[in-house]
Amino acid sequence: MRLFKFFGIAASVSTLAACVQAPVHLDYSALRNSDPHSILIVPVINRSVDVDAPDYFLSTISRPIAERGYYVFPVNLTKRVMEDDGLSDANMVHAQDPTKLGKMFGADAIMYITIDRWDARYLVISTTVTVELEYVLKSGTTGQTLWKHHQRVFYQPQGSSGGNPLATLIVAAVQAAIAKAKPNYIPLAQRANFLSVGMHGQGLPAGPYDSQYKADITDY
Repeated sequence: MRLFKFFGIAASVSTLAACVQAPVHLDYSALRNSDPHSILIVPVINRSVDVDAPDYFLSTISRPIAERGYYVFPVNLTKRVMEDDGLSDANMVHAQDPTKLGKMFGADAIMYITIDRWDARYLVISTTVTVELEYVLKSGTTGQTLWKHHQRVFYQPQGSSGGNPLATLIVAAVQAAIAKAKPNYIPLAQRANFLSVGMHGQGLPAGPYDSQYKADITDY
């Protein structure tokens, strides 16, 4: 009886993956009017317990924005320039007037990102790996907020053992332990970026270096 109760719990928590919130309608009038061609990605505020999360995340964000047709300033180079200018703390950078950053780099828009969660939590025989991010794009000339989005993505490993309940429990326990010991956040960060930046109708509209530039105006 105890085994069947345990198996019932396992079945309820071992369903997968990559759950995300439903798309919401966004107002793109400010972004359309500003018409940014270049985007500066500033250091990320980290509210998670993982001190390495900002560096890992920054390795995932430039490509999806560039693929939407915007020029993206090299994140490592701009980070070093800001550090040399006394802006080594992400909270300090986010508190800066966006127009000052815009003038410093000649950027049309500034992308601010906050990591709310970047963790792996263990429950019974399941580990849930979660990435939760807040994106805000501001004008580099007026400081106006042009676009913002909140995204949460999580994953639960799901094992298979050919229908044997005991083997299913063992496989699930092993996978949960591996996920807890060494969670892989990068695919989740990439998924969150795609849903936030690249998702049709809720991400960034096509930029000036994309063939759909201004052709997708009715979709946003």
